Amino acid sequence: MRLLHSLLFLFLSTLIASAQYLPTEANLQARRDFESCRFGIFLHWGIYSTFAQGEWYLNNGLTHEEYSKAASAFYPIRFDAKAWAEAIKASGARYVTFTSRHHDGFSMFRTRTSTYNICDATPFQRDVLHELAEACQEQGLRLHLYYSILDWMRQDYPLGRTGKKTRNTLQPNYDTYFDFMKTQVTELLTNYQNVSGLWFDGYWDHDADSIPFDWRMPEFYRFIHQLRPSCLIGNNHHITPIEGEDFQMFERDLPGENTAGLSGQEISHLPLEMCQTMNGMWGYKVADQNYKSTEELIQLIARAAAKSSNLLLNIGPQPNGELPATALDRLKGIGRWMQANGESIYGTTSTALGEQPWGVTTQKEGCLFLHLFASDTDSVNIPWTGKKPKTVRTLATGTPLPYTFNKKTKSLIISLPSDRDKADFVIEVQTGSN
Repeated sequence: MRLLHSLLFLFLSTLIASAQYLPTEANLQARRDFESCRFGIFLHWGIYSTFAQGEWYLNNGLTHEEYSKAASAFYPIRFDAKAWAEAIKASGARYVTFTSRHHDGFSMFRTRTSTYNICDATPFQRDVLHELAEACQEQGLRLHLYYSILDWMRQDYPLGRTGKKTRNTLQPNYDTYFDFMKTQVTELLTNYQNVSGLWFDGYWDHDADSIPFDWRMPEFYRFIHQLRPSCLIGNNHHITPIEGEDFQMFERDLPGENTAGLSGQEISHLPLEMCQTMNGMWGYKVADQNYKSTEELIQLIARAAAKSSNLLLNIGPQPNGELPATALDRLKGIGRWMQANGESIYGTTSTALGEQPWGVTTQKEGCLFLHLFASDTDSVNIPWTGKKPKTVRTLATGTPLPYTFNKKTKSLIISLPSDRDKADFVIEVQTGSN
């Protein structure tokens, strides 16, 4: 009976401890700022780029001894953090998420936890994260850091369903591994002052365990929030958010969609973010030139905002430190559109209309924005239950558009110009005063 009472007490204590997270006002403000961004750039970069086969190359049969030799050949001579930040800023993106450490365990920052990092293990010997953090700060870009909680290299990480090909000897000890992660996160949040969010990945590595694996995430999150209360935490675990998380992410699908089989979780009340690749891979793969068109990417930004979600659009930098030319071209095209139409994206939320055959809608106080993707129609008809609009105009140019308002049928019919933007023609409807 005593044992039963002890177990019950431990269970209840765990539940109470995990339910104690109350975000600070600074954290809530950071959430609001994050939600208003609506568009960010994901950067998957590490020594895996030297193989030009994507970020999971170590999992394809190499031993960790062979794979780690790539560090001695990693010399990204053309890396220019300022050029990266300028290109990203010009695209209209408002934040960057950078891979500080991926599943291969290689740290892309200076760390005292091991010499397996860009400053100690490569001839480059520069702290690229420090340079990127400074460049982002100069450009007014928020900085989030991707951090893998699974590790195919460290002997103390308890291997899950991935990574078994990379090493033969196992000395799993999650206590020491957990302490290692806490030390690295402390370094990231104290040595790089403008980090505003942490993007965790790898939780799914133990989904197939016969006995549920305790990642101790609530404890980890409490540690982070004690260190920096305003730091936003998200986890790419594909499940309902865990207590202590500040935003919810969806991989390769918009919230509520699940075409890739990774985003079937319910949508929470937290700020939302969808991550997607420009081409097919996250990390650089030389043969992957299957880039989405500029028009597709612009429409994806609008569709994300129409679901009250940010879009985190990925680029895999090359091993020489450059962003691929096609990726830069896409950034420029998106930037031109965002410069003219960004008001319909930043700080907007979803509407009751949902997705329509012609496109989507976003809104902010006093304004409804129609995003027209269809190019084979000369007018658009939307339900309208309010008073006659104040103005109906092309957002990019301010040109008034002819429209018909029918109070009886509760409809608003807007005539469309033939020379409109075929990617996403945005109409601003200013609502009348009540």
